[in-house]
Amino acid sequence: MASLAGTAPMEFSRVPHPAPVPGASRQQAIADPGFGRIFTDHMISIDWDEASGWHSATLGPRVPLSLDPATAVLHYAQEIFEGLKAYKLDDGTMALFRPDANARRFNESAARLAMPALPEDTFVEAVRQLVLMDSDWFPDVAGGSLYLRPFMIATEPFLGVRPAKQYKFLVIASPAGNYFKSGSPAVSIWVSRDYTRAAPGGTGAAKCGGNYAASLVPQAEAIQRGHDQVVFLDAEEHQWIEELGGMNLFFVFDDGSLITPPLSGTILPGITRDSLITLAREEGLTVREERYSIDQWRQDAASGKLTETFACGTAAVVTPVGRVAGHDGEFTIGSGGPGQLTQRMRERLVAIQRGAAADPHGWVKRLA
Repeated sequence: MASLAGTAPMEFSRVPHPAPVPGASRQQAIADPGFGRIFTDHMISIDWDEASGWHSATLGPRVPLSLDPATAVLHYAQEIFEGLKAYKLDDGTMALFRPDANARRFNESAARLAMPALPEDTFVEAVRQLVLMDSDWFPDVAGGSLYLRPFMIATEPFLGVRPAKQYKFLVIASPAGNYFKSGSPAVSIWVSRDYTRAAPGGTGAAKCGGNYAASLVPQAEAIQRGHDQVVFLDAEEHQWIEELGGMNLFFVFDDGSLITPPLSGTILPGITRDSLITLAREEGLTVREERYSIDQWRQDAASGKLTETFACGTAAVVTPVGRVAGHDGEFTIGSGGPGQLTQRMRERLVAIQRGAAADPHGWVKRLA
């Protein structure tokens, strides 16, 4: 495993926390953290402007932001974010999984939203410092982690359609348990025919808030109908499967091969997706990045040619899909529960992330 010890791309000042959460209250909060509900004591903040570039890197208390009503992010949505996790290894060391890939994707999103690039080593160092400061918030629950949310917003107060001249980069952390709450061994998803997530030339490949805001109505529709997630089709022909509201998809066939939709500019290039492609090919499996239609999905599930489907992403890692429904009916995948390959891929990836298996790619970064 590679180490990030001694890396210091920027000098971070530290502001003492005047009233951190007492230990007993913290332990009570992280006993059942859920996902995205509880936050740690501290945060990272770095400012950018045209004259000074990136400056004022600070590790301090997590506090509310003070924004002018004319702040650009509130009007023109110049905002991007990332999601990654810190894990606790068997020896008690905290570690990150592929933070360099998150840093690269963050800057790709920044370029699409006309925002300044953040040096990748600064991104990783910011995350490292926050994890080490708030490591006591790590939840001792099955599958527990510290979920990390680096993000950047335009902070210049102005009204006018142009890139802002001031930005703020922040990192906050949230103790996390399981992402899905249904308790089902496999999730059920709703096929959205009335809404699309992204169109060619749009921001589908960027991790920006607008993409997720656009998914909220169809996601609510899915939940109202008793499903866990929504799956989006392409914007042009409305037949090609793209991704869920926040996860990539894989389709497993009876010959052991896999298909995942290609990165065509409308799909987020998931880091978990990329890791699973690598692991599957190492096992000698054929992984094809190609278009797959909703009609073919239904036919292959009915014939038994399709044996498994799973979704993947940082928050949920690998999640089996058991049932698919839409306005034109529903179908079950395999037995409706987790498939063998889905379980094996999840176990392999999680074992690497948590230091229980060999890491030949140097994906796991110890935070020493």
